[in-house]
Amino acid sequence: MLALIGFIVMVINAYIWLIIIGAVLSWLVAFNVVNTHNKFVYMVADAIYRLTEPALGPIRRFMPDLGGIDISPIVLIFALFFLRDVVLIGFIAPMLMPTYQQIGGPDGAITIQ
Repeated sequence: MLALIGFIVMVINAYIWLIIIGAVLSWLVAFNVVNTHNKFVYMVADAIYRLTEPALGPIRRFMPDLGGIDISPIVLIFALFFLRDVVLIGFIAPMLMPTYQQIGGPDGAITIQ
Protein backbone atom coordinates (compact mmCIF):
# COMPACT_ATOMS: atom_id res chain seq x y z
CA MET A 1 0.00 0.00 0.00
CA LEU A 2 2.90 2.36 0.70
CA ALA A 3 4.20 1.68 -2.80
CA LEU A 4 0.83 2.77 -4.20
CA ILE A 5 0.95 5.98 -2.15
CA GLY A 6 4.49 6.59 -3.37
CA PHE A 7 3.33 6.12 -6.97
CA ILE A 8 0.39 8.51 -6.46
CA VAL A 9 2.78 11.10 -4.98
CA MET A 10 5.03 10.76 -8.05
CA VAL A 11 2.05 11.22 -10.40
CA ILE A 12 0.95 14.32 -8.46
CA ASN A 13 4.49 15.73 -8.69
CA ALA A 14 4.59 15.11 -12.45
CA TYR A 15 1.17 16.77 -12.86
CA ILE A 16 2.33 19.81 -10.88
CA TRP A 17 5.31 20.16 -13.22
CA LEU A 18 3.00 19.75 -16.21
CA ILE A 19 0.83 22.62 -14.93
CA ILE A 20 3.90 24.83 -14.46
CA ILE A 21 5.18 23.99 -17.95
CA GLY A 22 1.74 24.75 -19.39
CA ALA A 23 1.61 28.14 -17.68
CA VAL A 24 5.10 29.10 -18.86
CA LEU A 25 4.33 27.88 -22.38
CA SER A 26 1.14 29.95 -22.47
CA TRP A 27 3.16 33.04 -21.51
CA LEU A 28 5.72 32.30 -24.21
CA VAL A 29 2.96 31.94 -26.80
CA ALA A 30 1.22 35.13 -25.62
CA PHE A 31 4.44 37.16 -25.94
CA ASN A 32 5.28 35.64 -29.36
CA VAL A 33 8.47 34.03 -28.12
CA VAL A 34 7.26 30.62 -29.30
CA ASN A 35 5.48 30.28 -32.62
CA THR A 36 2.49 27.93 -32.56
CA HIS A 37 2.62 27.60 -36.34
CA ASN A 38 5.52 25.22 -35.75
CA LYS A 39 3.97 21.75 -35.77
CA PHE A 40 6.05 20.41 -32.87
CA VAL A 41 5.30 23.41 -30.64
CA TYR A 42 1.61 23.14 -31.50
CA MET A 43 1.54 19.42 -30.66
CA VAL A 44 3.28 19.96 -27.31
CA ALA A 45 1.04 22.90 -26.39
CA ASP A 46 -2.08 20.99 -27.41
CA ALA A 47 -1.05 17.90 -25.41
CA ILE A 48 -0.38 19.99 -22.30
CA TYR A 49 -3.68 21.82 -22.75
CA ARG A 50 -5.61 18.56 -23.10
CA LEU A 51 -3.95 17.11 -20.00
CA THR A 52 -4.43 20.13 -17.75
CA GLU A 53 -7.72 21.62 -18.92
CA PRO A 54 -9.99 18.97 -17.30
CA ALA A 55 -8.64 20.04 -13.90
CA LEU A 56 -8.28 23.76 -14.61
CA GLY A 57 -11.68 24.25 -16.32
CA PRO A 58 -13.88 23.77 -13.22
CA ILE A 59 -11.59 26.04 -11.19
CA ARG A 60 -11.84 28.76 -13.85
CA ARG A 61 -15.64 28.62 -13.72
CA PHE A 62 -15.66 29.43 -9.99
CA MET A 63 -12.84 31.99 -9.97
CA PRO A 64 -13.79 35.66 -10.29
CA ASP A 65 -12.61 37.64 -13.29
CA LEU A 66 -9.31 39.28 -12.38
CA GLY A 67 -8.83 41.31 -15.53
CA GLY A 68 -6.83 38.91 -17.67
CA ILE A 69 -4.88 37.25 -14.88
CA ASP A 70 -5.52 33.53 -14.61
CA ILE A 71 -4.68 32.20 -11.16
CA SER A 72 -6.39 28.84 -11.62
CA PRO A 73 -3.03 27.02 -12.06
CA ILE A 74 -1.90 28.39 -8.70
CA VAL A 75 -5.14 27.27 -7.04
CA LEU A 76 -4.78 23.80 -8.55
CA ILE A 77 -1.13 23.53 -7.52
CA PHE A 78 -2.02 24.50 -3.93
CA ALA A 79 -4.81 21.90 -3.93
CA LEU A 80 -2.40 19.24 -5.22
CA PHE A 81 0.17 20.24 -2.58
CA PHE A 82 -2.52 19.84 0.08
CA LEU A 83 -3.58 16.47 -1.29
CA ARG A 84 0.01 15.25 -1.52
CA ASP A 85 1.47 16.60 1.71
CA VAL A 86 -1.44 16.63 4.13
CA VAL A 87 -3.75 13.85 2.97
CA LEU A 88 -1.38 11.27 1.50
CA ILE A 89 1.91 11.79 3.32
CA GLY A 90 0.62 13.33 6.54
CA PHE A 91 -2.52 11.32 7.19
CA ILE A 92 -2.75 8.08 5.22
CA ALA A 93 0.91 7.02 5.06
CA PRO A 94 1.50 7.13 8.86
CA MET A 95 -1.59 4.96 9.37
CA LEU A 96 -0.05 2.30 7.15
CA MET A 97 3.43 2.39 8.69
CA PRO A 98 4.41 -0.41 11.05
CA THR A 99 3.68 0.41 14.67
CA TYR A 100 6.72 -1.24 16.20
CA GLN A 101 10.17 0.06 15.31
CA GLN A 102 13.34 -0.99 17.06
CA ILE A 103 16.37 1.16 16.44
CA GLY A 104 19.69 -0.60 16.90
CA GLY A 105 19.28 -4.34 17.21
CA PRO A 106 21.86 -6.75 18.60
CA ASP A 107 24.00 -6.32 15.51
CA GLY A 108 23.47 -2.52 15.40
CA ALA A 109 21.03 -2.67 12.46
CA ILE A 110 17.70 -0.92 12.32
CA THR A 111 14.84 -3.40 12.40
CA ILE A 112 11.22 -2.62 11.59
CA GLN A 113 8.46 -5.10 12.31
